[in-house]
Amino acid sequence: MGIYLSTPKTEKFSEDGENDRVRYGLSSMQGWRAAMEDAHAAYPDLDESTSFFGVYDGHGGKVVAKFCAKYLHQQVLKHEAYATGDIGASVHRAFFRMDEMMRGQRGWRELAILGDKIDKFTGMIEGLIWSPKGGEGIDQDDDWAIEEGPHSDFSGPTSGSTACVAILRNNQLVVANAGDSRCVISRKGQAYNLSRDHKPDLEAEKERILKAGGFIHAGRVNGSLNLSRAIGDMEFKKTKLLPAEKQTVSANPDINTVELCDYDDFLVLACDGIWDCMSSQMLVDFIHEQLRSETKLSVICERILDRCLAPSTATGEGCDNMTMILVQFKKSIKSASPAELQSSHSKSVDIKSKPEGGQEKAVAAIGGATKSST
Repeated sequence: MGIYLSTPKTEKFSEDGENDRVRYGLSSMQGWRAAMEDAHAAYPDLDESTSFFGVYDGHGGKVVAKFCAKYLHQQVLKHEAYATGDIGASVHRAFFRMDEMMRGQRGWRELAILGDKIDKFTGMIEGLIWSPKGGEGIDQDDDWAIEEGPHSDFSGPTSGSTACVAILRNNQLVVANAGDSRCVISRKGQAYNLSRDHKPDLEAEKERILKAGGFIHAGRVNGSLNLSRAIGDMEFKKTKLLPAEKQTVSANPDINTVELCDYDDFLVLACDGIWDCMSSQMLVDFIHEQLRSETKLSVICERILDRCLAPSTATGEGCDNMTMILVQFKKSIKSASPAELQSSHSKSVDIKSKPEGGQEKAVAAIGGATKSST
């Protein structure tokens, strides 16, 4: 749900880019919603051999999504596991690190700035003049400075955001997801879901929620949140005796690692505003059709946003903020093995119609996939 405008805002932010490995296009649109709460990140050259793409769908405000877009990829780079080639471990840690970084005076200040609550002319934040004291020179091991101030006991934001990111290095694709944004890959025109929509009614999610002292009402966590994993949402993460991954709402990402082959066409990262209107296979089919006559990927993204936009707010479907990133692989990777070729004809599994078990089957069907952190 949400507050809707009388007419939708259809202006779009769009971007294109490429390197010798990939080309990408993206677009985002506010639509019928009263505010734009999505954010995204696109770094085709995160380092000399790695590309990073992410979509962040905020709820209750824009600040957590913007915080993730600004800092999550940086934390992936800074973790020691990244230097050893373990991208999965580094991105797993980066998701939890977002919650940690948003606490305390430094976290409060960064969120205030991202939320436009700071007057850039006077330096005042919400009517309070403040300058850092003492701890500015005391850095944690990842250079996130500890600060003292009137919000040193800030427990973090009550708003939150999904996070769905794709990291490409050589033939390896690592997808990490918390929430109901989604990553889909096209292999020979067939859609495969590389992430799982984290909804409260999934058996594993429901079990964690109940064990943490929460409840589910009308498909929502504690009757309010319609997804079960997210960054932020600190009001659902207050059970002190439980680790972060077992809280009522957790930032714990599912992580899938896939070996790419020559039969992989492109991948899509998009928030649920897209998936509410189109299935994974419908979107892949539409993109293939568009690629026959359109070379600019951001234009294809824009057409999808327009296609999904509802003519009115009567049903709520097609009324959300929408963000989509389309990444096309340049064909310099190895050919698939015979086993992979055979499995590439397997039928796509739609997450919404088959939430339990279907995700693992979809990933396994494209070969060379591993899954961790449930």
